[in-house]
Amino acid sequence: MQTRNRWGIAFAGVLLQMALGAVYAWSVFRIPLSKQFGWTISQVTLTFTIAIMVLGFASFFGGLWLKRVGPQIVAMTGGALYGVGVFLASASNHGLWWLYLTYGVIGGIGLGFGYIVPVAVLLKWFPDKRGLMTGIAVGGFGAGALVTAPIATRLIQSVGVLQTFAYLGVAYLVVSVAAGWFMQNPPDGWTPEGWTPTEKELRQKSAKDFTLNEALKTWQWWALWLLLFLNTSAGISLISQEAPIFQELAKITAITAAGMVGIVSIGNALGRVFWAWVSDTLGRKMTFAAMFLLQILLFWFLPSFHAVVAITIVSFTILMCYGGGFGTMPAFAADYFGPKNVGPIYGLMLTAWGFASAFGPLLIAHLRQASGTYVGGLHVISVVMTISVLLPLVVRPPDPVK
Repeated sequence: MQTRNRWGIAFAGVLLQMALGAVYAWSVFRIPLSKQFGWTISQVTLTFTIAIMVLGFASFFGGLWLKRVGPQIVAMTGGALYGVGVFLASASNHGLWWLYLTYGVIGGIGLGFGYIVPVAVLLKWFPDKRGLMTGIAVGGFGAGALVTAPIATRLIQSVGVLQTFAYLGVAYLVVSVAAGWFMQNPPDGWTPEGWTPTEKELRQKSAKDFTLNEALKTWQWWALWLLLFLNTSAGISLISQEAPIFQELAKITAITAAGMVGIVSIGNALGRVFWAWVSDTLGRKMTFAAMFLLQILLFWFLPSFHAVVAITIVSFTILMCYGGGFGTMPAFAADYFGPKNVGPIYGLMLTAWGFASAFGPLLIAHLRQASGTYVGGLHVISVVMTISVLLPLVVRPPDPVK
């Protein structure tokens, strides 16, 4: 019964993450909002940046709250806040500040509370499949745009961008609160029947469960934070401008670009599962090194392509690497600091996501506005990835705290 139960909880976690991951379809709102209200690229992009930055910090507080009240309350509260935030964004004709407050701040808090729950819960239910299941846990988040991007684009064309926020907000609220109801931890001391860790697994993991304060005193926690920041900065810069980049490079319509956004979002979801699964065999360090090496080439050559198929394949692979960071890092943190306190430890680490959401999207939006093209910004990201590849090669497990 317990074995079947953990797979049911995993399914609910994926549904919750899919509802929350709809935030990745933000780029389809950029042009409609700019046209209707005259807001600049940077002003509209800042909404997405605020939401992801707030998500990063809210995940930390959600992780702390998780230890006090349990995952169900935190997940359902997060889902409710996200749905309400998006719904209230439908009144953004009051001004840009209202969009920032509702979609960005209220929605971002909901995103952070909801996001950390399946990660923390499934790490405890699946010690035998730590990398794979954390990948699956966040894979739904990457798949959210696959469903939302084409639906949102059609709704925008039929009822307008603000009414679209109202419809989507209600849908997110219903799905995420219902899925959050199923989130629960296993009993204390529970392990899968017949499972014992291998000698290799024991060598790659911490000998004890660190508290948050103990983890923060190690340089390894900060190294993992920086790894997540660098990988996220690269991918999220593309995500924030996907539809406009596709239209610029391939000279296509908004509908076609929205379809491409949906397709490449599969890469985000697939990468979270694929790279997390690879990391169980290759190791977390070498998995990050491989993702950085790939992105050096992908970002450098992306502006050279103008065919829809080629741009889609390159962008799909970039988003696989982006998603791979989120799929691999929870297991990386649990390996180094133990699974017991992974909620607050990884929750605080997700502030890297928040800071990356400011660095990557605003950098590429500024360079696009200044130069009139996305080429320079994409090449800058390639250079950042070249420097970043050294970091995963030097990180190692922390010494146990006495």
